Amino acid sequence: MRYIVTGAAGFVGANLVAALNARGEKDIIVVDQLRDCHKYRNLVDLEITDYLDQDEFLAKFRGGFLGQIAGVLHEGACSDTMEMDGRFMMANNFRYTCDVLDICTAQKVPLLYASSAATYGGSQVFSEDRAYEKPLNIYGYSKFLFDQVLRRRLAEKSLTSQVVGFRYFNVYGPKESHKGRMASVAFHHFHQYKQSGAVQLFGGYDGYEAGEQKRDFVYIDDVVQVNLFFLDRPELSGIFNLGSGRAQTFNDVASSVINGLGGIGTVDYRDQSVAQLVSQGAIRYIDFPEALKGKYQSFTQASLERLRAVGYAQPFHTVEEGVGKYMQWLSDNTDFLAVQA
Repeated sequence: MRYIVTGAAGFVGANLVAALNARGEKDIIVVDQLRDCHKYRNLVDLEITDYLDQDEFLAKFRGGFLGQIAGVLHEGACSDTMEMDGRFMMANNFRYTCDVLDICTAQKVPLLYASSAATYGGSQVFSEDRAYEKPLNIYGYSKFLFDQVLRRRLAEKSLTSQVVGFRYFNVYGPKESHKGRMASVAFHHFHQYKQSGAVQLFGGYDGYEAGEQKRDFVYIDDVVQVNLFFLDRPELSGIFNLGSGRAQTFNDVASSVINGLGGIGTVDYRDQSVAQLVSQGAIRYIDFPEALKGKYQSFTQASLERLRAVGYAQPFHTVEEGVGKYMQWLSDNTDFLAVQA
């Protein structure tokens, strides 16, 4: 079978291609833009049929030049939550996805796409319901608006094939280093710790003590498994949260990074508590940035009720489990990708 993966040189996209390869699927058309040429390295160990730039993909797909497609996994988007060019964000994230949906509908091709927990923004409830969606930036709004398109199509019963949107929470894991400042906290902590023997976290803000802001951190392997679960069940459509279902602190991430990597020089930090790591200077706090105030989610936790209701029963990695695996991967692949600014 032939699949299309957009954003395939990116983080989630590259891991999805790898998972399809692991299933024996090699007839994969990857779509991306390589203005950052370093991203090609995410594709080197993958088996694919063809590469298309995002600017040529839609015309070829619409024209029927790509053959019979078993499914489109649409991960391509601008994921920079600090991007201020609203016209670019809406064209790249919203309008482009609308075009992909229209073509998939016309050709009866299943579509699995990346939404985002940023659709919830300032909400304190993270359930897939319009009442709780309050995006804080144009990135969140671009994802939110397309989710409304899917909701209308579902209500109108105008879909001709499966369409599923995944509201990704804080995803971390291998092949994200090209994301620069938008790479995960775990990734940045790995490099900070290797370079200085300490990691930095935001100080107190929004009623939370230093490092105690909580996010739903979800390991990339879990994200991939949920995508494959739906790919195997074309009768399922809708919008689903994709997080671990638990909120853990940034202090948890920092201590898991340090415990996973062990000591620096003669100092062994393994199996130490957050308080011990802070007292020894291995965790340090900085003032909360003014630029993020009012635009920052201090707490996220995915409701998995809808995901569990359709039959996904697998457990999700805790921060300690997932970060431990990730630190081992980064330690074994230090030359895979240099840190990109």
